[in-house]
Amino acid sequence: MKCLIQLMIVCLILVPALAPGADGQYGYPIQDAYGATILGTPAKLKPELPKSVRTRELVLDVVPGRQRPPIFNYNDGLRCTVAYHKRRAPLVFLIAGTGAGNQAPHQVTLMKALYVAGFHVITLPSPTTPNFIISASRSCVPGVPFDDAVDLYRAMETAWNAVAKDVEVSDFYLSGYSLGGSQAAFVARLDEERKVFNFRKVLMINPVVSTYTAAQKIEELLMAIPGGPSKVGYFFNRMLDKFSEYYIYGSFVAINDEFIYEVYKEKLFSREEAGGLIGLVFRLNSAGMIFTSDVMTNSGYVVPRNRVLTTTDSLYDYFQVSTHLSLFNYLDELLFPWVHQQKPEIGRQAFIDSLSLKSIGDYLKSSAKFGLMTNADDFLLTPDDLDFFKRTFSERATIYPRGGHLGNIEYRENVAHMVEFFKR
Repeated sequence: MKCLIQLMIVCLILVPALAPGADGQYGYPIQDAYGATILGTPAKLKPELPKSVRTRELVLDVVPGRQRPPIFNYNDGLRCTVAYHKRRAPLVFLIAGTGAGNQAPHQVTLMKALYVAGFHVITLPSPTTPNFIISASRSCVPGVPFDDAVDLYRAMETAWNAVAKDVEVSDFYLSGYSLGGSQAAFVARLDEERKVFNFRKVLMINPVVSTYTAAQKIEELLMAIPGGPSKVGYFFNRMLDKFSEYYIYGSFVAINDEFIYEVYKEKLFSREEAGGLIGLVFRLNSAGMIFTSDVMTNSGYVVPRNRVLTTTDSLYDYFQVSTHLSLFNYLDELLFPWVHQQKPEIGRQAFIDSLSLKSIGDYLKSSAKFGLMTNADDFLLTPDDLDFFKRTFSERATIYPRGGHLGNIEYRENVAHMVEFFKR
């Protein structure tokens, strides 16, 4: 599955975007939201950062005694990364976005930028990753914000206990991007009760307001491809054929920046196809989460109940099933029934409401420790979501005119703003 996702990423960066340019004072050049999401930030517009910084990989036993099915024997603990100085400094916890690990590219860039600015940093994987589900989730059914916050908080405590003797900390800060940005808000809310870290500042980067709404928006992207979501396999193969034909036709010798730029100029894929590819990547990430959660809970949603998988079993059929399940399916058919079983008093609408930042809107509005960075053209947000951000965070919100979903997170101006937020 990892190889297929990597292949998809290669394919994703080959979709067209509108011509570079700048509106007003903001210099991020890619105008189209899908193009920005896929292409990200051009290398020359990223901040200059060292190739490596002082880091240590942590493998944490967050849930002592956790029994793992044989298929997951390779998983030896929750993986986090700590970057630290040999002097007293503030420590920033970074929570990754959906499906991203502790050393995902965005995590590494933000970690290096903060480290260079004088901060200690601990990066954590998203609670939606198999590593987190197997190692750190109590229920193994991620997606309920308050429950994910409890799991993240315990992971942070475990990570801090593992490095406390080596790292001298003056204050604790918190940040996250995409779903990790939303989860940072719930973790901060929990910290008001637990008071282990007493986070002084919390920065939410491109958070989604509602996981449920975001899932609907992702499905809309797939609905735009020919045949709709049920044809994702055919759609993927067709996109791959286009890519291959152009590669051979152009006599390119490597898949590098030059090749990508040429494909970009040729507009190899339509805008609808670009949206479909973004939706497909989200679906592949969801597939890993759904499969792992299903196996860990023996729910019988993908793998027949009581079927014990080993490392020698073929997972192809289960992968096929998982990729035809959306995040929307997961929320409706696996997560909600699980929540309702645990708390029968929670109905469907209450469940949906609980997946939104609006459920803690009063807290977010009243707490000056929060800051927000987002984009006006983030396609996972509705106009009502943007209004919620403006009403809730007021002058504490920075809303860039473009960047799609996370497309500009590594743009040097955005990175500088993030660092400045914590240095103020």
